[in-house]
Amino acid sequence: MRRRLAAGNWKMNGTGAALSELDTLTATHPSPTVDILICPPATLIHQAAQAVQGSGVAIGGQDCHAEVSGAHTGDLSAEMLKDAGATSVIVGHSERREDHGEKDDDIRAKARAAMNAGLTAIICVGESLEQREAANTLDIIGGQLSGSIPDLATGENLVVAYEPIWAIGTGKVPTLEEIGEVHDFIRARLDRRFGEGVGRSVRLLYGGSVKPDNAAEIFGVSNVDGALVGGASLKARDFSGIISALEQA
Repeated sequence: MRRRLAAGNWKMNGTGAALSELDTLTATHPSPTVDILICPPATLIHQAAQAVQGSGVAIGGQDCHAEVSGAHTGDLSAEMLKDAGATSVIVGHSERREDHGEKDDDIRAKARAAMNAGLTAIICVGESLEQREAANTLDIIGGQLSGSIPDLATGENLVVAYEPIWAIGTGKVPTLEEIGEVHDFIRARLDRRFGEGVGRSVRLLYGGSVKPDNAAEIFGVSNVDGALVGGASLKARDFSGIISALEQA
């Protein structure tokens, strides 16, 4: 059975004062029945990892470089993230694809670096509103899956997050049928490429305006193993409601 995962992406939010939210989160969920992951800004990873030590909460990064080291000013390698206390790293988020021009090849290289460093790569895929309205969603997702996932992926080192770009931070959410269609499609693609053993063990997350009041119905959809949450993960009380919904799903 795949263990469900509630992952929070703090994006470019939070200074040291925000670590108190982790204290609240670990106190509220001392023995969670799902995996909980918080991906804070890189400046907080080491402190966050220390703050949650011994709890049911893990810490991840929001991006990594494809190289182990070198002349890459401002970048962080997967090894550096792991050394700071991260267990996972998000790669290929739509904000990285759009703001930094990252392509599938770049994301595959970053994911490979993460896996080689012993991190779980959370690879994001998703379509724009224009692509959704043109009925190109599955073609776009299929291309991103083929181009972004390295061949060394397993159920232990890969998580796939479906995040429709038009639903991120907008309050808009796809219908449950639309979410289910994409998640079933992703599962089938993973089964076909890696075999059912690996394909069935990879966790699939949904992301895009997930909140405590809509989480339960989303978690009831086929092949949704959890969520990658943005804004609602910044406050422990909001994220706790999503975690509880996942535990009860």
